[in-house]
Amino acid sequence: MSRATTQVPSAPLPTVFVIDDDEDMRSALGNLFRSVGHEVKLFGSAAEFLQDTSSDAPGCLVLDVRLPGMSGLDFQNKLASTNAHIPIVFMTGHGDIPMSVRAMKAGAVDFLTKPFRDQDMLDAVTRAIEADRSRRSSQQASSGVRDSYGRLSPREREVMTLVTRGLMNKQVAHELGLSEITVKLYRGQAMRKMGAGSLADLVRMAELLGLHKSQ
Repeated sequence: MSRATTQVPSAPLPTVFVIDDDEDMRSALGNLFRSVGHEVKLFGSAAEFLQDTSSDAPGCLVLDVRLPGMSGLDFQNKLASTNAHIPIVFMTGHGDIPMSVRAMKAGAVDFLTKPFRDQDMLDAVTRAIEADRSRRSSQQASSGVRDSYGRLSPREREVMTLVTRGLMNKQVAHELGLSEITVKLYRGQAMRKMGAGSLADLVRMAELLGLHKSQ
């Protein structure tokens, strides 16, 4: 009897979004990115990009500075104002230093002047995709910590907050009017529910949750 095998879904391919009103440039970039295994979506304007549904895959935006309607730099600002986090690689045939400085200060990964080498573009896109992967990983970790924190009882949260502030069990017991043994119990339960292997892990989670920002 043959055994059924479970298919593990493969990770989605990185997606490179290209916005350029030059059709030949869009096509050339599409071929370049597909040649190294990326998914590609091509757009002639920022408005077209906004009409597209966003991908769940890690990715980046390759954006021309001069576009019909909204410029690339203005579009960068618009994305930032809507809290849309996608790394941007700028390209332009008419760049200048102030323009590139503005783009980089606003968080662009790179600013390439046409004509650029294919490898320079691929290197910039690789950095952008890795930055997006890192951001997504951090967000997932943060979400997991918040979910775990949400499962703590009010007393476990109090103990976690005080312990990660640096108080000894005896001090926490005095602060909360509990016995030291009870504090140890709540501390152990909080660590178990949070998935913390050590006090240092619990402290990092508290920092991520912002438990001591008002202290």
